[in-house]
Amino acid sequence: MSIIYLVGIGTIVNTAAVLAGGVIGYIFQRLLNDKLQKTIIQAIGVAVIFIGVAGVLSQMLVVKNGQISTHGTLMATISLVIGALIGELIDIDHQFVKLGDWLRRKVGAKSDSLFIEGFVSATLTICVGAMAIIGSLQDAINHDPTMLFTKAILDGVIVAIYAASFGVGAIFSSLPLFIFQMTITLLAVFIDQFLTTAMTNGISLVGSMMIFCIGINLLLDTKIRVANMLPGLLVVIGYVALM
Repeated sequence: MSIIYLVGIGTIVNTAAVLAGGVIGYIFQRLLNDKLQKTIIQAIGVAVIFIGVAGVLSQMLVVKNGQISTHGTLMATISLVIGALIGELIDIDHQFVKLGDWLRRKVGAKSDSLFIEGFVSATLTICVGAMAIIGSLQDAINHDPTMLFTKAILDGVIVAIYAASFGVGAIFSSLPLFIFQMTITLLAVFIDQFLTTAMTNGISLVGSMMIFCIGINLLLDTKIRVANMLPGLLVVIGYVALM
């Protein structure tokens, strides 16, 4: 048990930071009126959009001999399209909503209309991306939780802002975060032998595009079903392996 605990310390700290940030944000929410909450949600949307854009550009732009070019466009397009098709068939978005609704009923927050939106948006923001995967692998294989410690700070701030706007639902994003990262950590030896640098870069690119879509949802109050795009993270691994 002590070995498992040592290996998973990065995820444990990450989860604790999300919980702490969420509680602080939820307490702060009581000081905000509806107008301020709407403005903060839009501000979160703008910030998340730029986080996504920065991640996309870091993977797509190539500077060589003073020339700027792009790569990975076809890979990202195919991965998102096929991933979305698979996601729609499975209807992952609906499963997230069902989980959020179950949690809402369990904590006695049936009248909280923002619970599910806060839970789903916060969960996708902190779980989608290369840091969650690579950090969990490093924690397990190299006994180096540094990346997850850094992610913990970022996630704590992000979830605090989500909780300040959406309420207690955002705090429960800590549950899927813990399960997702700890699963990767415990399966790291198996996963690491198949995951190349090109694959992790692809995950980062596609994941950043999904984060961009989350920001669009928040800013423009649209309903892009980002959760249904999640299989794209697996499709991009297959694409790199084949190509």
